[in-house]
Amino acid sequence: MRTLTSYISRSLLILIFFSAVSVANAAAKPGGRLIVIRVANFGWNLAANLKIDGQPVGNIVQGHRYDHRIPAGRHVLTVSVVPNTQSSQPTSITLNVRPGGTYVFTALWDSDHVYLRPTTLSPAEVAKLGL
Repeated sequence: MRTLTSYISRSLLILIFFSAVSVANAAAKPGGRLIVIRVANFGWNLAANLKIDGQPVGNIVQGHRYDHRIPAGRHVLTVSVVPNTQSSQPTSITLNVRPGGTYVFTALWDSDHVYLRPTTLSPAEVAKLGL
């Protein structure tokens, strides 16, 4: 009887261990880092509304930025202005995220529309800005 209990206990511990490893691996899916900053002259009373793959992720207001992990793969970033008093159309850009990559975009306001432009900062400049 004791041998059967010992066998079941060991089997259960092994099952729990492998389940925990599987969950940890699933949670640690490789991805990248997406940073969207807003130019200073964007407008003090305007925000850049950011959507990733059609899902709203937030408004970037003066003095703030979007800085989050994003899963690896192809994504569509869409930006629009809020409040949209001029009925301007949102613009989109495609991003192919690689594991471990950092992607920095700047939200710009130009005459009647807002758009995202990839930044051309060097790794040293990104580190200097604390991004």
